[in-house]
Amino acid sequence: MDVGVLKTELFFETDESMVFTVIDGGSLTKDGYSERVEITIAEVRAQVYMIAWKEISGATVTHVEDHKKGIIYSNATLPDGSFYTMKGTISPVQD
Repeated sequence: MDVGVLKTELFFETDESMVFTVIDGGSLTKDGYSERVEITIAEVRAQVYMIAWKEISGATVTHVEDHKKGIIYSNATLPDGSFYTMKGTISPVQD
């Protein structure tokens, strides 16, 4: 996932669990931070999903991931109350 100010790798373990790893945190968080979170996934239509979770810090995140077009919309509210609306790209990681 690359939304300009933040680049992360999202690893979906199950339909209820994901690990995110920060590749480039920009000014939002530190590089290399990783956390396992419980997620809720809703399929909007084929290859489009809304995914939401709450982090240990109290931050809440909601994504709309369009895997067909490779576009991600991300909204995050941080514990200090700041709100970020981001748009970027999403693509599968190649092994």
